[in-house]
Amino acid sequence: MREVLIADDHPLFRDALKRAVMQALPEAGLHEADSVAALHATVDAHPDIELLLLDLHMPGANGFSALVHIRGQHPGLPIIVVSAHEEASVIRRAIAHGASGYIPKSAAVETIVQAVRKVLDGDLWIPSAVRGAGTALKPAEASIAAQVAELTPQQFRVLNMIAEGLLNKQIAYELGVSEATVKAHMTAIMRKLGVSNRTQVALLASHLAIDADTLANGANGASDAVA
Repeated sequence: MREVLIADDHPLFRDALKRAVMQALPEAGLHEADSVAALHATVDAHPDIELLLLDLHMPGANGFSALVHIRGQHPGLPIIVVSAHEEASVIRRAIAHGASGYIPKSAAVETIVQAVRKVLDGDLWIPSAVRGAGTALKPAEASIAAQVAELTPQQFRVLNMIAEGLLNKQIAYELGVSEATVKAHMTAIMRKLGVSNRTQVALLASHLAIDADTLANGANGASDAVA
């Protein structure tokens, strides 16, 4: 039995993905996660998971950060990004960050079925409109991705809360730890990222965001995905 994890914070879309996966793999064992924290816990608890379907926008994620971090923590796990973003630039950046496939949320069930089968067979799957043109990450983005990949899951959670503008006491409350523990995580994060204050941490994290400029550059992006 092949194990598949679906990480998306929208229950209705998770159900749609589950139906598509069961059509592609009738005997699949399915797992679900609705946040980045749940994603890490599930992957750690089920080391036999063979495929991850990952939404870019979940609690605890900031742009490509979840993709980058899970790829660094579990380099052998194929990841298909499933996102409402259909811009070519976003799709190419996801592939450049290590995704094995990219499925727009507007895709038909048959498309999702085919993408799941292709990626599990070891192939790359992306919408036809963006095939044949790779994207090299900007040096700054590639560098921060490599550094973020080295953070522990708890450090990663702190990083994203910093990027969201939370204060240490707010982060401590959310994580159920002391402010001293948060400060210790902050020190480790700054050391790994090579910066000296939280403003610089947030600035570096922004390199992994999907921003307005990125979307504007992808105005001529992907159309409906096809085989």
